[in-house]
Amino acid sequence: MTPRRLRPRAVLACGAGLAVAASLSLAGAAGAQPGPAAATIAAGSTTVTPAGHSFAATLSGKATFKAGSVTATCTVSSSKPSDDQPALNRIPDAPGNQNPAGPVVSGLNAPTYSGCTASIPGVTTTVATSGEWKVSMQYGSPITATLTIPVGGFVLKSTGLANCTITAAPAAAADIAAAYTNGSPAKLTVANANVPVKVEGGFGCPTSATTSVFNAVYDVTDTTDPGSQITVGE
Repeated sequence: MTPRRLRPRAVLACGAGLAVAASLSLAGAAGAQPGPAAATIAAGSTTVTPAGHSFAATLSGKATFKAGSVTATCTVSSSKPSDDQPALNRIPDAPGNQNPAGPVVSGLNAPTYSGCTASIPGVTTTVATSGEWKVSMQYGSPITATLTIPVGGFVLKSTGLANCTITAAPAAAADIAAAYTNGSPAKLTVANANVPVKVEGGFGCPTSATTSVFNAVYDVTDTTDPGSQITVGE
């Protein structure tokens, strides 16, 4: 008799491990550790230009934050350079705008949010941000970006029929996975990214929720020279 060929379980286990690792990375899960089956891939080189230029990120459309059954929507948001923090919202000077084996990181002024509403009728929503945020750009296909929220750097409060406080990154800084598209303007896109949160409040507040799903698209523009574009290359 011809022996029956068996599918190697080791190959299946490795594939499953890589799939799980990839899904966690795309979700932006904070603190996730790669499993033993996950492959280690060296990051490629990254160059962000123009070196030393300042930039702004301005919301295009709307930003949404969903925790449990509650969704908050904001129509105005931006992170801009400031005179009191000239090192933030700025591409590093050369050669710091180049990394031969990884991303280029810039500090950010905490983005502001306004024009916010909640999915619960009779509720008023406000967002307060604080601390130094960060953005890291990694060249590739696609170009990826990571937004880092400092501990407690985003607090959403609702008042009215439901008095809730939702704090993002409640215990540790949180990374948000994003995509970057070169252009005029360039685009920073956050799509269904999971952000760790702590929800406090009474009736109507999603206190059992431990993550919020964040969606937003930002236009990234050069404020040093409006005729230039912030470009991520190899």
